[in-house]
Amino acid sequence: MNGFNGLFMGLGGLARLSRAKTRSISAENFTGEKGKGGMALEGTGAACARDLGRGWKVSPSIKIPAGSTFTLAEIEGPGAIQHIWMTCFPKYWRSLVLRMYWDGEDEPSVETPYGDFFCNGWCQRSNVNSLPIVVNPAGGMNSYWEMPFRKSARITIENLADEEVVLYYQITYALTEVPDDVAYFHAQWRRNNPLPYKEVHTIVDGIKGWGHYVGTYIAWGVNNTGWWGEGEVKFYIDGDDEFPTICGTGTEDYFGGAWNWEYPKGEYGVYSTPFLGLPQVIKPDGLYQSQQRFGMYRWHIMDPIRFEEDLRVTIQALGWRSGGRYLPLQDDIASVAYWYQTEPHAPFPPLPDGDYLEVI
Repeated sequence: MNGFNGLFMGLGGLARLSRAKTRSISAENFTGEKGKGGMALEGTGAACARDLGRGWKVSPSIKIPAGSTFTLAEIEGPGAIQHIWMTCFPKYWRSLVLRMYWDGEDEPSVETPYGDFFCNGWCQRSNVNSLPIVVNPAGGMNSYWEMPFRKSARITIENLADEEVVLYYQITYALTEVPDDVAYFHAQWRRNNPLPYKEVHTIVDGIKGWGHYVGTYIAWGVNNTGWWGEGEVKFYIDGDDEFPTICGTGTEDYFGGAWNWEYPKGEYGVYSTPFLGLPQVIKPDGLYQSQQRFGMYRWHIMDPIRFEEDLRVTIQALGWRSGGRYLPLQDDIASVAYWYQTEPHAPFPPLPDGDYLEVI
């Protein structure tokens, strides 16, 4: 049987045999080679293992100097990345940038701040219990997105901070044939801070090719009092111009909630489910934390948004003003769009500098 199909049939196919080869890259095995793990003589744990020696957690993590980029993985295919685990201190979650490149491409197919990719955009820990992204105490970031490649995969992380960052990580993958009808994983980050008056936040635009949209994460900072989530999410598919093919009914509705997420009365009801969640609500503290901030995700795994030529996704920011009228809001909105498509993909907009990424 085909090795790829044997890997990705879910629990229903878990007992089926496959010829795929399992490999894993970490600071204990930088190349993922068979039989080459735990061989380090130097590393961040060398002093702790001085009485035990080689094979006793000598190199559990890496140090990324300020202003540098570290290559986490270089893999020769064909194959698919199955699981990524990482952890570092929260204050760096917006100053580390993840990038992923498939089949030798020059421009990344994934480019997002570290925390936002794992549904934690505010540099404060928030547990997430979903199907493709899981964040566990105390800041264990996990991705189960399928990431196939035919020739090669390269994953890098850039440190935009002005100090060294210690990162722990493990990337598990399979070497196996990839069928012709399997697309490539993409993710892109965007931010408006603040959103201009009467404009929409563009989650993603300029997607060209054949594929399907599979998810949205938003870190939303509210700059007004009152309810802020009346805005609609819109999908402009295959040539849609002024009006979209898919138009939702409100922000909390798109993320699987209802009625302002108010449960119990007077409070936001946080939740984290396999496909939808509002796992993070950051309340003002009466001193320096003056604004409400929210983190929410919506995975289109059971209902992917299919496109054959192009795709644009937007969200409105709407509250209420006098006379029962909508109020266009000027909020701080950062988003990650996740999708699969054929290559080549259209170039991403330039990622802003560290000051614009920063959470303040």
